[in-house]
Amino acid sequence: MKPSKELRGAIFDLDGTLLDSLDSWSEVDRRFFAKRGLTLPEDYFGRIKALDLKETACFTKETFSLPEPPEQIVEEWLGLIREEYALRVGLKPYARELLVRLRARGVKLAIATSSSPELFLPALTRCGVADFFSAFVTTRDVGRGKTFPDVYLEAARRIGVLPGECAVFEDLLAGVASAKAGGFFAVAVSDVHSKQEEAELRAAADLFLPDFSAWFCEADEPERKKRRMME
Repeated sequence: MKPSKELRGAIFDLDGTLLDSLDSWSEVDRRFFAKRGLTLPEDYFGRIKALDLKETACFTKETFSLPEPPEQIVEEWLGLIREEYALRVGLKPYARELLVRLRARGVKLAIATSSSPELFLPALTRCGVADFFSAFVTTRDVGRGKTFPDVYLEAARRIGVLPGECAVFEDLLAGVASAKAGGFFAVAVSDVHSKQEEAELRAAADLFLPDFSAWFCEADEPERKKRRMME
C-alpha cells in the first residue's frame, strides 16, 4: 500500500528507525543502573520508549527514588552516549539507499525525534546524510512527546507539505499511532527492540517494512507487473 496522494515529504524517526543506536542506549542504561547497584528491569525500555530524555529522567528518578535532579541524570546519560554517536552509531541497512532514492524523486526529507541534536547531528554527518534533510525537529521543540502528533506536524510544516502528502517512518507503536492520528501515511519499520509489538505495528501502520529494502520492492512492483504483461 502506498499513499493515496503523491508523496511529497518523508519524515524519519532516528533511534531504531534510521539509526542503529538502540544497543548503544541499552549499554548506557546498564551502566547507569550498575553504578547505583540496581538491576536494569526487563520492562524498562518498554516503559520509556515513547519519552524524550527529560521525561525519561523524571520517570527514572521517581520510579527508583534517585537523589539526583532530572537535569543531572540527563547530563550523565549524554556523557555516556556522546562518543557512541560521534564514532560508532551508523545507519540501519538500506537507509542511505532509501534516502538517496527519495531525494532523487524530489521528496522533501525531515527528522522528527526525541533525541538531542548534539547526539544525532554528528552521527548523520559522519554517515554522509545530514545535508539530505531540510528540517530537524525534536520533541523539545514542540513541548510534547511522541504520544502526540505535534513533532510530525511541525516537521511537515517546516518542509512545506501537508500530512496527507507525507510518510512518517517509525519503529515504535506510539509513533505510528500518533502519525496516523496526525493524518500522515504511517510506515512501521521493524527493529529488534520492537519485535515484541510487531503484530500491533503491522495492524496499526499503513505499511510495514521488515527493513528499508522492502520499500524498494513495493515501489518497483508496478514496473515488474508491467514487464510480466509484456512478456
